[in-house]
Amino acid sequence: MEYLEFELPIKELEDQLSKCRVIGEESDVDVTQTCEQIEKKLLATKKDIYKNLTAWQRVQLSRHPNRPYTLDHIRALCGESFLELHGDRNVKDDKAMIGGLGKIGDQSYMLIGQQKGYNTKTRQYRNFGMSNPEGYRKALRLMKSAEKFKIPVVTLIDTPGAYPGLEAEERGQGEAIARNILEMTRLKVPIICVIIGEGASGGALGIGVGDRVLMMENTWYSVISPESCSSILWRSWEYKEQAAEALKLTAPDMKKMKLVDDIIKEPLGGAHTNREEAFLAVRKAIEKSYDELKNLSPKELVQKRMDKYANMGVYK
Repeated sequence: MEYLEFELPIKELEDQLSKCRVIGEESDVDVTQTCEQIEKKLLATKKDIYKNLTAWQRVQLSRHPNRPYTLDHIRALCGESFLELHGDRNVKDDKAMIGGLGKIGDQSYMLIGQQKGYNTKTRQYRNFGMSNPEGYRKALRLMKSAEKFKIPVVTLIDTPGAYPGLEAEERGQGEAIARNILEMTRLKVPIICVIIGEGASGGALGIGVGDRVLMMENTWYSVISPESCSSILWRSWEYKEQAAEALKLTAPDMKKMKLVDDIIKEPLGGAHTNREEAFLAVRKAIEKSYDELKNLSPKELVQKRMDKYANMGVYK
């Protein structure tokens, strides 16, 4: 288990608890009461830390190396029913963007999302979760197929942004994202978007236009990352914590500003501490959203989606 800087008090107590149990096993000393006291203190410390998280700490949790990624969620949601589809029928298959058909319960969905890597080799293979234009074009191709066969779309967002390289710009990165935003506003099937990690910039928006946009509790969604914002405004990464606060990028901030529809509660300590519970919460949120949308006609779906986005940023 890896610990973040603000989680070190938890690490100390967990170390104490494991040592206490070892002493109990290796000697005849009864340590039951001591263990119970440490467990109580551990739970109280966890509640205290995770109840008062700053925006920057939530950003750190969203990037936790043990946090479940898109494929983990898809395997948990769909099991063996997931069939991955490849390629944009133009350039190549983008490994940072994955998509395919899968069943959640008895309902088929088109699942699309950004995938990060677990170690150095897979991070390079997945381009650190940063899609090229062909990734967004692949996503759009799959959405259009879903529309043709009247299958709802679920997108799982977890990206530090679209790939900013020269070759990506040459192949039309901006156009690909803009095209996706346009086409998603008028797609004639329900679209449910779930932010499961980082939701940065146009990279997230390229698959982030939906009838229901849901955020997991310890995720963020913003036009720019705190580090980049800090380097632009202060010419240094040192002010990233101030930038995170100012950007209002956490789930409660997004909900308050009506930019997302709901927050998916995570287990105490984040999704990586109890993956099964996190997967179940995401599944329930997707099923609930689909139940609310499934009886709307294609015309109603598009109209409501258009109205939702047209009303954003309008204040009396």
